Amino acid sequence: MNRAIAKVVVVLCAILTVAGLAPGYGQELSKHKLTNQDVLDMVSLGLGDDVIVEKIRSAPETAFATDLESLKALKAAHVSDPVIRAMINPKASAPNNASGQPGAQSAQPQSQATQPPAQAGEPAAKLVLKEGTDVKLKFAQDLSSKTANDDDPVNLVLAEDLKLGDVTVAKVGAKALGTITHAKKAGMMGKGGELNMRLEYVLAGDSRVRLRGTKGKEGEGKVGTAVALTVLFGPIGLIKHGKNVEIKEGTPLSAYVDQDFAVPAAK
Repeated sequence: MNRAIAKVVVVLCAILTVAGLAPGYGQELSKHKLTNQDVLDMVSLGLGDDVIVEKIRSAPETAFATDLESLKALKAAHVSDPVIRAMINPKASAPNNASGQPGAQSAQPQSQATQPPAQAGEPAAKLVLKEGTDVKLKFAQDLSSKTANDDDPVNLVLAEDLKLGDVTVAKVGAKALGTITHAKKAGMMGKGGELNMRLEYVLAGDSRVRLRGTKGKEGEGKVGTAVALTVLFGPIGLIKHGKNVEIKEGTPLSAYVDQDFAVPAAK
């Protein structure tokens, strides 16, 4: 009899113990399974989006209702879009995506950090010296049809700075080069000498700016138009009937850029 009574007492104690723990135990479970009401409670407490989103992400389980009617109710309660997105897809959301919160602010410097290179690249955009630009040269040597031969190099220098706006492409004194294309000394029967030259280039730093002797091109793709010095210098008395063509060092010569030239960025 005593044993039966003892068993009843034990059972009653167990029932009472479970009954006493049940409310707390149920509450503990509810903490791990977030619902729409939990989110509404957190919003009403004034918690920021980043805190709410982090809470959603860290919850072991969620039971959010995200049907159309539930979404309408959430929006009516002023739940933000980042929080709603986290409710729809809890594991894909990130706290740094919360709009207007520190996470979003920390993302801004990254986008700004990518901007300075583009801005810095704008001034570095290449300048182009256009084809047909005037180039003032002068001879750096004496030249004569009596002594010149075909394919001889002709040394010239830049007589004035070659500029593009405020940018100096090549400074006065920069070396330039030409090539004798036809040389014939004065002959019998009063035949005068002949001397033709093709302009090649002027140096701009380590680069070469291609040159020609006429303002307009004489044929597509033709580089370095031949310059007939007998024509260029006849009017100023450098050619006389029955005489050789004589050109003195320092004699000016007009030339033109033969093709667009991309000005190298300053180092």
